[in-house]
Order: sequence, then structure tokens, then C-alpha cells
Amino acid sequence: MFIEALKAQNPALIQAARELWQQGAILPDTWVIDVDEVMENGRRLLAAAERHGITLYLMTKQLGRNPWLAKRLTELGFHGTVAVDFKEARTLRNADVQVSHVGHLVQVPQGQIAATVAASTEMVTVFSLEKARELSAAAQLHGHVQPIMLKIFDEQDRLYPGQEAGFPLAVLDEVVAVIRTLPGVKLTGLTHFPCLLWDEEQQQTLPTPNLQTLLKARDRLQEAGVEIKQINAPSATSCSSLPLLAQHGVTHAEPGHALTGTIPSNQRGNQPERIAMLYLTEISHQFQGNSYCFGGGYYRRGHAQNALVYPVRGSAAVAANLLPMDDSSIDYHLPLAGEFPVGSPVVMCFRTQIFVTRSDVALVSGVQAGRPVLEALYDSLGNPISGGPRG
Repeated sequence: MFIEALKAQNPALIQAARELWQQGAILPDTWVIDVDEVMENGRRLLAAAERHGITLYLMTKQLGRNPWLAKRLTELGFHGTVAVDFKEARTLRNADVQVSHVGHLVQVPQGQIAATVAASTEMVTVFSLEKARELSAAAQLHGHVQPIMLKIFDEQDRLYPGQEAGFPLAVLDEVVAVIRTLPGVKLTGLTHFPCLLWDEEQQQTLPTPNLQTLLKARDRLQEAGVEIKQINAPSATSCSSLPLLAQHGVTHAEPGHALTGTIPSNQRGNQPERIAMLYLTEISHQFQGNSYCFGGGYYRRGHAQNALVYPVRGSAAVAANLLPMDDSSIDYHLPLAGEFPVGSPVVMCFRTQIFVTRSDVALVSGVQAGRPVLEALYDSLGNPISGGPRG
């Protein structure tokens, strides 16, 4: 999906990944991240957000809940992290990373309510009254009023499978009336997802019906005298989409893929964000005229199609096509059309969610200077990997 953009925007990362693999510093099935370029993308996003009066939370799930990067990006100026599920919140907080927003896609479970309130979490999303009551009770015990936002939806909205949730817009008034009786919480925000999506046919990022639902809910609450300080409209947040969000009165956004340049609008490598991540693997074996790489990093919505194979050390890349994957099976291997020597390194670049893979994550500095340094090695869930492949 992004192999041409990678070649155009960050060819040095390809060379760095190959060098680290040749040195035995990284294994196949590793996402290699150019941390300097991620920081540059972060600066670009923050500057664009400041111009448009939007506050940015940092999303880490695409990066494998990585605390090493999260700390540095927070220091850069991101307004803390957003944890889209409770295990991400646990990983980040255990690593002393600021978690500012939880409950975004997955509500906070009972066993984490007290800790969430005690941590003075800036914002908690809820999409059930039961959860609002739990938060209110915990906040009262801490002598605290917990800010919350509601996730809402309407009948025509787009919801991804496994993410069906939200208060129906039709009953918003009744829901708010109940929440106003809960002394431990204060309704201060609204959210929905996805609010923007890339349109392949029109080649641009466009609002979804979800965004209109979000704005309808905002207007209804304002008419009822509820002060809404945060309109959070995630998905496809980038330097190019921030002006669109600002036009609709959005106050908060949560970039994830934009940090690594792997946004759909950047398939041609023409966006301000630059590609800062690639997937490194290796030819494992051949079977019936095709080659098979070590797998583990496949993501079924990643649109992975192309690869670069390096059959001989120091040789130019050979383009290869990824054969269709069966989403019902485990990606033990990734199939490439044609036969390539066993042991050849393979580079791919596609949209991923590292936290749902089995991949390693290699954080590399000095890429653009031609002196790559492996700063840290993590697993896909944000846990440091001690030692190295040869250690």
C-alpha cells in the first residue's frame, strides 16, 4: 500500500532496516520505526493543530502501545495519550506515560474504574448509563468530579463490526437528564467514530455521517444548557484533515497513523507527513513455485500488496507481489509470487495495527544521517524485549 511512498519519502529507512537485519540486531517479523521522522511528523501535526485551535491526544495502538515513543511525543507537546482499551491504559500507566483519555472504543471495566478516577484522568468516554454510575460512585469516594464524554450514534451512521456502541441520538435528552443526577461526573464532551474516512474514488478525506450526528448532538446539548468543552472527532487525523475538522468546530483529535505517515492519503508520498515505518521479514522457504516469508505482522485491513526482496547482499531490490491471504487462517507465513532465495530480506510497507500482531518493534534513530542506531526493541504490546536475537 505504501511501498512507493516509502521509496520516495524515506529510502534511508529501507537501508537502515536491511543493515540491522544483516547485523542480527533484528529478526524477521519486525516493524522498524524511524523515530526521528516520527518526531518530525509529530511537530508537523502539532503545528497544524495549533493553527486551527485543536488539541491533540496521542494514539499508540498502531505503534504497539509503545511507551518509549509515547513519552517522547508527550514531551514534544501532545496532550497525553488516548487509550482505546483498558489494557492499553494499563501498559502506558505502568510505564509512567500520561493517559489523558480512556474509554474511547472500549469502556473502562469495573476493576479499573477506581484507578482511572484516582489517576485524575482528563476524560472518560462512556456509552452506557451503568458505566456513568460506576464512575460517579468512584469519584465521590475520591472527593472528585470526573469529566466524561458520551459516545453517540444515529441510525444511518457507520459502525465497524466489534465496535457497535453508543447512546442513540433519539434518546440523548433522556440520557443527559439521568447523568445530571449523578454527582460524581460532569458531562463535558461528545465523541463518535469514524468521523472522517478516505474516499478512494474521490482521492480525498471526507466527513462521514457520524460527524454530522456528532454535531447534531452538540447543538442539542447546547440548546439544553449543557456546556460542551470537547468535541472529539477521531479517524484519519492528519495535517491535511485538521482544517476540515476545525471548520466543523471540532476541538480534539487523536492522530495515530499520521505519526508514521501511513495514512491512506499518503499512498503517493505527497502528504506533509513522511513514511516513518516499514515491515522487515525474510524468505523462509519455497513451495510450488512461490516463496513464503516469516509472518506474524499481517493485518487484514492493511491492503498489503507489494514487497521488495533483496536476493543478494548489496543488490538492488526485486519487486514482488504478495499473494492473497486467507483471513480465516493464522499468518504463519506471507506468500510472495515467484521464487526467491531462502534467507533473503523482504521489505513491505502497509497499514497496520501493531497491537493485534505478533511482531517486534524496533525503534531506530540516526536513519537519515546514515548511521542507524537501534534505540530499543519492544513486542507488539509495548513490553521491552531484553537482549537481542543473538544475545
